[in-house]
Amino acid sequence: MLDSLATMLTDLIGTLNSWVWERGVPVRGEVVPFVVIALLGTGVFLTLRLGFIQLRRLGHGFAVTSGKYDDPNEPGDVPHFQALTTALSATVGIGNIAGVAIAIHWGGPGALFWMWVTAFLGMAVKFSEVTLAQQYRDVETAGGRLVGTVSGGPMYYIERGLGAKWKPLAIFFALMLGFTAFLTGNAVQANTVADTISTEFGIPVWITGITTATVVSLVILGGITRIGRVTSVLAPLMAAIYVAGAMVIMVLHAEWFVPAVKMIFVEAFNPTAGVAGTGVGTLLVTMMWGVRRGLFSNESGQGSAPIAHAAAKTDEPVSEGVVALLEPFIDTIIICTMTGLVIVMTGVWQQTVPTQFTLAGGDRSYVAADSVTHYARVAPPAEVPVTDGVQQGPVRFAWHEVAVERLYVDAAQTRPFTGVIRSTSGTAVGDDGTTYTSLFGLAVESGAPLTMLGFREGLPGQGGRFIVLVSVLLFAVSTAISWSYYGDRCANYLFGPRAILPYKIVFVGMHFFGAVVSLNVIWLMGDIALGIVILPNLLALILLSGKVKELTDSYFTRKPWLENYEVHRRVVSERRHRPPS
Repeated sequence: MLDSLATMLTDLIGTLNSWVWERGVPVRGEVVPFVVIALLGTGVFLTLRLGFIQLRRLGHGFAVTSGKYDDPNEPGDVPHFQALTTALSATVGIGNIAGVAIAIHWGGPGALFWMWVTAFLGMAVKFSEVTLAQQYRDVETAGGRLVGTVSGGPMYYIERGLGAKWKPLAIFFALMLGFTAFLTGNAVQANTVADTISTEFGIPVWITGITTATVVSLVILGGITRIGRVTSVLAPLMAAIYVAGAMVIMVLHAEWFVPAVKMIFVEAFNPTAGVAGTGVGTLLVTMMWGVRRGLFSNESGQGSAPIAHAAAKTDEPVSEGVVALLEPFIDTIIICTMTGLVIVMTGVWQQTVPTQFTLAGGDRSYVAADSVTHYARVAPPAEVPVTDGVQQGPVRFAWHEVAVERLYVDAAQTRPFTGVIRSTSGTAVGDDGTTYTSLFGLAVESGAPLTMLGFREGLPGQGGRFIVLVSVLLFAVSTAISWSYYGDRCANYLFGPRAILPYKIVFVGMHFFGAVVSLNVIWLMGDIALGIVILPNLLALILLSGKVKELTDSYFTRKPWLENYEVHRRVVSERRHRPPS
């Protein structure tokens, strides 16, 4: 019964995924998904209309983030830095560790190049959506509530910027982002932590799920003020640990660096060596996975980060827009690149490792040989015959979507299995009548375990393992914390303050659900929600691009940050010379 329900859920998710990520415009025998066209097209449009603002004003973004232009008397809940770290805690997450690994697993090393392209264009998109979020935010006059005193985001600039007749679109966006918060910003994070801890220590995923759900609940009940304080410590700490570890690998194995970079660029336009998803002539598959994981990682165009930035203390919308420019740069250009280079430099994306295959769950699937993508996922057959460890017939048992070459009954892999794998019961029955619930063999890794494998190959001793374990835990928890705020702002917009606490309770429940569901299913669910929610936001950004340009030109003509600089210096001086109470 449960197995049938799981199969139905997987089939439904696969169908929805094909509508969102596989329907599009045919180009040279391949299909460019509408979502990819919309995202890249909007990025190109805004980049040109704003005069490559991601290049011209990046330095100003760093200056504003430093706090030297902060005026504590301006409206908002948190300083620029805490708004950035809250948003970064949501964006710098599992996408940087597991997402990059999945992109390379499916799209090959060239997928990293398309993540860079997505990030560069995404900087202009992020600037625009955050500027609009500040311009049209709702500043509540009754402060002191744990739910926060500022609300902002695409639902507000759709309704207020485009007019009341667009409110149905704003409502649709808020509904979809609230749902997306359950998945991409929450369940996926829990799934990666549980999967990593289970792989490394054998701890059941439900125990990890309960533990992380408890930690998340303790923080999110405090509202944006507590979230801002926690993330202002977690975000810089976790990024520093992770980047430092990757840099050490590059220094220790400098001879691997140039070949790895060359492979990334070559494979971006001529993919030839994919593991699960690419073969000769599948440039668009590589592009799709790079864009897909790049979007998941830096969230440009998704409309989530503007909700955090709307809470920043400022009366100049563009001043927070330039802060938002830093997010895709830090998240994808720096941190995702670190992950990708480690995986490609060490060659672990093609490496097989000893694995125990849980026949009734885990990351199992059934695939058939395909001339284009190597493997195509198919419905499980009733039985898969195996002779001397080698699977017979066109359909094969797979792990991480890649067929297992040889199966054994023991962990030492000395006794090949002969018999049949029965997908309906999740067991294998040997010729001698012995029933097995698990088999063993060599398999490729994916997700966070693949990244961990790269760090373990690149660093001596247990250093790499420790870095990824700590990073996975910090990244996932901080992302879930920040996304809870995004979701409760959507609930507040749709149903008012009374809906916030029930939303948080369901959010914590979904965190546990994500921990116990298989990796492939939960990532696909997240991708579907992600692909749907960006479309109304991108439409609003295009229609309101004139307003963004108007605000931008005015800001850089008036240079209001100079006045704020004097105010900030005076406030700092007064605090320094204030007698102790």
